Amino acid sequence: MRTMIPIFDAMQVEIVEAGRTTVAARLPSGPNVNHFGTTYAGSLFSVAEVLGGVYASTSLVLEGAVPLVKQVTIDFLRPATTDVVARATLSEETIARVLAETEATGKSDFVLDADVTDEQGTVVARTHGLYQLRRLG
Repeated sequence: MRTMIPIFDAMQVEIVEAGRTTVAARLPSGPNVNHFGTTYAGSLFSVAEVLGGVYASTSLVLEGAVPLVKQVTIDFLRPATTDVVARATLSEETIARVLAETEATGKSDFVLDADVTDEQGTVVARTHGLYQLRRLG
């Protein structure tokens, strides 16, 4: 991921879980602190948004297809002052539907919600995203 999206190398984003239904990424606070001493809002957004793409290597694997983000909203709930982890889950039913629709029509939309939690387990942000698995070319 860090070679495909170089900014994630600078942010030091790390995929910490890449299961069939659940994926998670860790964002260290150090390189992502803003001028207030809390985690930069754009970094919190990025660590959650990228989770839709992680599924391309776990369960939404279809030759010639890539996941694209169509829309993501974020609610910033509390300032983050520690490392954070963003985690999202797709159901087996959603995975099966998205793969079947993409195979049949070349694309399929799916919703992905993510919680971003700090080291104490407090949810500091929550995202709601609309993604699409789409065949390219």
